[in-house]
Amino acid sequence: MTAQSVPSRYARLSILMHWLMLALFVGVYACIELKGLMPRGSTARGLFLGLHSLFGISIFALVWIRLLARLKPRPPISPAPAAWQTGLSHLMHLILYGLMIATPLLAWLMLSAAGKPVPYFEFFLPAAPVTVDPDQARFFKHWHEQLGNAGYWLIGLHAAAGLFHHYWVGDNTLKRMLPGR
Repeated sequence: MTAQSVPSRYARLSILMHWLMLALFVGVYACIELKGLMPRGSTARGLFLGLHSLFGISIFALVWIRLLARLKPRPPISPAPAAWQTGLSHLMHLILYGLMIATPLLAWLMLSAAGKPVPYFEFFLPAAPVTVDPDQARFFKHWHEQLGNAGYWLIGLHAAAGLFHHYWVGDNTLKRMLPGR
């Protein structure tokens, strides 16, 4: 591969997917926070919970496209960061991808163990291969919520790292993922 064939920015699809998934994460977290403000049994509470599920399943579906897109060469960071920073970046991305896969899977297991359907638009996902068991549902709910809470920090750290690289270090880490030219 020649130096001219290495892109300086991510492909449009990768950029679109990154920012779309950020919007979905904002939706996931906003809906779950707003749901908590609504009275139990209210229509609004059910609506926010339904949207939370819809956005979460959408993240799960889109993460696989993002993982496939990672097979393409990524634009290099210029100037190149220290090896420990690159390693930390790879670890953070691995954890974020794990979050995007594990959290919806735990929700699916939780709802299936609670004997509840998993709606997605006009469809219902098949139940997970678990028995209906309230204790197991609580177990899956606990870990779903723990990962969700960790997500606030992980997404915040990811954003802070991008801003740190842009404003403090002065490299092109953030510019590679920004929309536009």
